[in-house]
Amino acid sequence: MERLENLIAVTGGIGSGKSVVCRILGAKGYNVYDCDSRARRLMESDPGIKERLCTEITPAAVTPDGLLARKAIADVVFDSPEKLARLNAIVHGAVLSDIVRWYGVHAREGLPLFVETAILYQSGLDRMVTEVWEVTAPDEVRIRRAVLRDSAPAEAIEARIRSQRVQPEHPHENVHLIVNDDVTPVLPAVNALLACRR
Repeated sequence: MERLENLIAVTGGIGSGKSVVCRILGAKGYNVYDCDSRARRLMESDPGIKERLCTEITPAAVTPDGLLARKAIADVVFDSPEKLARLNAIVHGAVLSDIVRWYGVHAREGLPLFVETAILYQSGLDRMVTEVWEVTAPDEVRIRRAVLRDSAPAEAIEARIRSQRVQPEHPHENVHLIVNDDVTPVLPAVNALLACRR
C-alpha cells in the first residue's frame, strides 16, 4: 500500500479527544474523513459489503428488507475470533478503498487531508498516511469523558481502553503528540503542527 502525500491520521483511543482536534481542523477549513461514521455508512449502503457479510459472517447479516442486522452480526463475532477478524478485514478494506476515492477528490486542493481513526495500526491505515497526530490523555480523564458521553459503565470503558492499546511492531516514523488532558491547551498545539507544514 503506497503512502498518500499530505494525508495525516489523527488517532487516539476512546476518550482521548481526537474528535476535538478534528473539529478544530474542520472549523479551519480542512477536510476530515471520519472512519467510524464512514464505515457505518458503507456497511449500510454498499451491496457488495452486505453480500460478503451474508456469505462470510452469517446469512442473517441482512434483514429480508435489505437492512443491516447489526445485532445478528455482533452475536456471531462475539463468540468467534475468526469471524471477528473476517468482519474487520471486510470493513477495513472497504474503508481504505473509500479513503483512496475521497483523497482523489480532495488532494488537488493542495491542503493537508486528515483521517480520524481509533485503530490506526489494526486497520492498516498507518501504511497509507505520511504523518500521524496522536492525541493523548491520562486514562482517568479518558474514562471520565467516555462515561459522560456514552452513559457507559467505567468498567466497560476500561475494557475498551485495554483492547485498543496495541503496541505496533513497526510504529509510524512520523508521529506528533497532542496532549488533551483538560489542562494543556489543544488549539496552540494544533496551530503549531499546521504552521510546521507551511
